[in-house]
Amino acid sequence: MEGNMRSEVDLLAAVTVLGVLEQAYFALQVIYARRKYKISPPETTGHPEFERIFRAQANCSEYFPIFLSLLWVAGIFFHQGVAAACGVLYLHARFRYFRGYMQATQGRLGPLYASAWLLWLLLGLAVAGLLVHFLLPPSCPWMLMWPLRLLSAH
Repeated sequence: MEGNMRSEVDLLAAVTVLGVLEQAYFALQVIYARRKYKISPPETTGHPEFERIFRAQANCSEYFPIFLSLLWVAGIFFHQGVAAACGVLYLHARFRYFRGYMQATQGRLGPLYASAWLLWLLLGLAVAGLLVHFLLPPSCPWMLMWPLRLLSAH
């Protein structure tokens, strides 16, 4: 891959690796909780604190493929910087969600809504970028479509 091509996805790659590290952290928290509360796999119930940690990790894992897909499509077809910024905010919201859920089930709600909003935003960016890509040929008059072209410009 050429250096120039790498710079077109470097932010997306960095956010992806950061997300993988976050997922690893969440998984480690489940392992530590299993040891602390003596809950062996495949058991998923026991102490309420373990159950909250386990559920928080499972929920974050369930949404991670959706997040990655939207991050990359929005980054490639809309704008890498905007998508990466949304991605970092999403990961931060998920971290706050996880930490809040560890404390109490109510502690997850604010960050849960924030992360859901960011996923919808990434979806909107991805769809907008794809629409521009597929529906607006490069020869389309600038005057008619400048708002969409401006949004999807790299």
